[in-house]
Amino acid sequence: MTGESSPAPLVTGERVVVAVVVSRVIFSLPLSLISHGFSLFLLCLSAFLVEIRAESSPSLLSRFSARRGASSGILLGAVTLPAVMISKLVQLTRAISLHEAEQDELAHVTMQYWAASASCCAILIYLSVIMSQAKKTESSSSSVWLTRVSLSGTVLYGAACFLSLSMISHTGLNTSLKMLWMLFHGLAAVKLIRHLLCTFPSCASIGETLLVTSGLVLYFGDFLACTIAKIFEKLIPVDLVSISYGIKRTETGIIIQGLLLGLVLFPMVFRFVLHIYESFLRMRDARQRNCSDAAKSVLFFVSLVLFMVVAVPSWMQFVHDFHQHPFLWVLTFVFSEPLKRLSLCIYWVLLIAVSVSRFYNISRSSKVERILLRKYYHLMAVLMFLPALVLQPKFLDLAFGTALAVFIALEIIRIWRIQPLGEPLHQFMNAFTDHRDSELLIVSHFSLLLGCALPIWMSSGFNDRALSPFAGILSLGIGDTMASMVGHKYGVLRWSKTGKKTVEGTAAGITSVMAVCFVLVPVLASMGYILSQGWWSLLVAVTATGMLEAYTAQLDNAFIPLVFYSLLCL
Repeated sequence: MTGESSPAPLVTGERVVVAVVVSRVIFSLPLSLISHGFSLFLLCLSAFLVEIRAESSPSLLSRFSARRGASSGILLGAVTLPAVMISKLVQLTRAISLHEAEQDELAHVTMQYWAASASCCAILIYLSVIMSQAKKTESSSSSVWLTRVSLSGTVLYGAACFLSLSMISHTGLNTSLKMLWMLFHGLAAVKLIRHLLCTFPSCASIGETLLVTSGLVLYFGDFLACTIAKIFEKLIPVDLVSISYGIKRTETGIIIQGLLLGLVLFPMVFRFVLHIYESFLRMRDARQRNCSDAAKSVLFFVSLVLFMVVAVPSWMQFVHDFHQHPFLWVLTFVFSEPLKRLSLCIYWVLLIAVSVSRFYNISRSSKVERILLRKYYHLMAVLMFLPALVLQPKFLDLAFGTALAVFIALEIIRIWRIQPLGEPLHQFMNAFTDHRDSELLIVSHFSLLLGCALPIWMSSGFNDRALSPFAGILSLGIGDTMASMVGHKYGVLRWSKTGKKTVEGTAAGITSVMAVCFVLVPVLASMGYILSQGWWSLLVAVTATGMLEAYTAQLDNAFIPLVFYSLLCL
C-alpha cells in the first residue's frame, strides 16, 4: 500500500480532552517549574504531530500489530506519565514552602520527571523514524513540515532538559552525567517498546504500550540507580544521577519494588535455566531435544522459589541495608496489629471467593455482556479497597503489591502453560475477557489493580490533597462503573457516531463521583486528613476525567486513574 489513506480528523474528542488536561497542568505551575511546563508542551506538540501522521497513513506503522478497534493513542500515552510526575513536583513545591519536604526529594522527583519524559520523547523520535523509512518516497509539503516541526521540538526539549538539570547540579560534570542518564532511559524505552510490540502483537495499542514502557523503564531505572549507587558509593563519591539515595524509603516500598521487578525478570531467568537444563539433557542423550512437561513444571517452580526467596531478598538486603529477611519483616508487620489486619485479610478472601464463583457461573450460564460483568469487579474493588484505604492504608500498600505479584506469577504460568495450573487457569481467565484482551496476554485484571494501586503508592510521603489516593477507586470503581451501567441501560445520545459511550452514562459517572466525594470529604476531615482541595478544582478534575472516559478508545483502566490523580494534585 503506497497511496495515502483518507486524512484523519485533526480534532477529536480524545485530543481535546488531553489538551485541556495538559493546559490545566501547565497553568498551575509555579515559576520555578516553567522549564518543565515548556518541555511538557513540546512533548505534547510532538506527540500530536506523530499521532496525526500515524493515523493519516496507518500503513506507516504496519510493522507493529496493535490492538484492533483502538486508535493509536500516541498523544495520550506520551503525556500521561510526565503529567503525573510534574503534578507531583507541584505538590512537592508546596511542601517545601511549608517546610514539610527537603530539596533532595524535589531533586529526586525532578529526575524522575525528566526520565519519564525522555523515555516518551525517544519513543516519539523512534516512531517518526519508522514512519519516514516506511514512506521514503513521500515528499509532500505536509510531511516535510511535520518532520521539521518534530525535530525542532526535540531540540528545544533537549535544551529545556539541560537547563533544568543544570539548575539542580553542582558541577558541569554532574549535568553531563545526568544527560547521559536521560539518554540511557530513552534508549532503553525504544528497545523495550520494540520488544513488547513484537512479542505481544494485537495485545495493546501503541499508546498503551508507550505508557507501560515508560513506566517500566522509570521503575527499572530507579532500581538500577540504587544498585549502582550502592556498589560504587565508596569508589565514586559523586552521585551518578545527583539523587540522594539516602532519601528515606519505606520498607513496604522496597519489598514491593523487589517483588515486582523480580517477577518481571523471572521469565528471562527461567528461559536461561531451561536452556542449560536442555543442553545438559542433549549431552547425555543426543536424541532428546526438549525436557518433558513434568520436568519443566518442577524446574519452573523450583527456580521461582529460589529466585524469589533467595536472590531477590538478597538484593533488597544489599542495596537498602535491610537487616531482616523481607518475608520475616512482612510477618512481623502483619502481626503487629493482628486483629485489624488478619480480619481485613479474611474479609478480602471471603469477598473474592463469593464474588468470583458467582460471576464465573453468571459468565457461563447467562447472556450478560462481558463489559457489564467486568464492571461488577470494579464495584468489588470499591468494597475491598475503600474501607482498607481509610482504616489501614499502610497495610493496603503491601496488599496491593502482593496481589499484583500473584497476578504476574499466575499470568506467567498461564502463558507458559505450566502444569498442572496452566491450562485450567487459561480456561478460567477466558471467561472474563472481552475484545481488549487476547489469548496471548490478558491485561484487564492488571490494569484494574494497578489503576487502584498507583495513586495510593504515589501519595506516600507529603500529601496535601486527601482525595488523591482515592483517584483510582473513585474513577474506576464509581465513575467508570456507573457510566457503563447507566449508559448501557438508559443511554440514548451518543458522543460519536461510531462509539458506544453515551451522554447519559458520562453524566451519571461524573455525578456519582462528585456525590461520593461529598460524603468522603467530611469522613476524611474527621480523621485528621489535610483537606485543601477546592470544590471547583475537584469538579474540573472529575469532569475532565469523565470526558476522557467518554472519548478515549484506549484501555481506560490504565489512563483514567493517572489523569485524575495528576489533576487532583494541582
